[in-house]
Amino acid sequence: MRAILIAAALLTAAAPAAQALEAGAVAPTAASTPASAFERDRQSILAQAGQYRVHFDMRENVSFQADYDPLEEQLSGGSEIVRVVYDQGDRISLQHILVMEHEGQVIVIKHWRQDWVYQPQTVLTYAGPNQWVLTPVPADQRQGAWSQTVWQTDDSPRYGGVGRWTYDNGLSAWTSDPTWRPLARRDAVRNPVYDRYLGTNRHILTPNGWVHIQDNVKMSGKAGGAPVAVVQEDVINTYDRSTGYSPAAGDAYWAKTQGFWAAVRQAWDDAIVAGNGVHLQQEAQTGSVTGAPLMDLAQSLADGETTEADAIAQARVLIAEATSAR
Repeated sequence: MRAILIAAALLTAAAPAAQALEAGAVAPTAASTPASAFERDRQSILAQAGQYRVHFDMRENVSFQADYDPLEEQLSGGSEIVRVVYDQGDRISLQHILVMEHEGQVIVIKHWRQDWVYQPQTVLTYAGPNQWVLTPVPADQRQGAWSQTVWQTDDSPRYGGVGRWTYDNGLSAWTSDPTWRPLARRDAVRNPVYDRYLGTNRHILTPNGWVHIQDNVKMSGKAGGAPVAVVQEDVINTYDRSTGYSPAAGDAYWAKTQGFWAAVRQAWDDAIVAGNGVHLQQEAQTGSVTGAPLMDLAQSLADGETTEADAIAQARVLIAEATSAR
């Protein structure tokens, strides 16, 4: 777990100067003539894969409570590769992996994952403290739409939403419906007055990569009853293509652990299907309670300290125990 804490410290530090962009590189775009609207959307999703320098800009802007003062702007950054886990046509999975340098050592951290499903029957949504549910998507809302489900570092759920890709005004952009989310680590560790977000997400392709724009209303449901708005936040996460660092360590980690993580994903899927959702305790520092042990198992596998079979067996037990507790 030491590596996770190092990476968290790096991400919350001031962002260093941008790395050099790949010479002559042109980001993949869905603006060229597509074979179909469906294929155009697919290429927009796949265009997010690559090697990036990421810049995070988080700003609380408008307070809706007389006694709450918005936080100062938070800037950070990191080096991140995004790899295609699978492409099944109407289902695409992208894995983010941090590749950071700290005191002369390269630190690799499996980061978040985004799964895309075309015209989904259901989407896994956050339903309140420690609870996610499979929510049906009405036929008229899923027509031509894509769900995006975001998973934490240990492949436990974070949030899901449904939206459509549009190509107006020269932009290839996907915009979600308003989506409930648990607190991110940057907020959870402060024990703030709010305890969840209601956010709208946009993924937009740019000439040098893509950008993830979030419009978050931070809400408090701690007093019981309907959540109350506390403050509005803008988050702009910019992914600029870069060759200013080597992705080799990240790709090597993924090659060693992808079989383990495939089994972990299946274990989470099985638990979600069995329970029509999942109950999972969250921790401020690591997200879900399974975060530290599952990440440690993967690191032990990558370091050659355990076998894949043993790591998978332990992971299945961890997930079963964590999702059965109430």
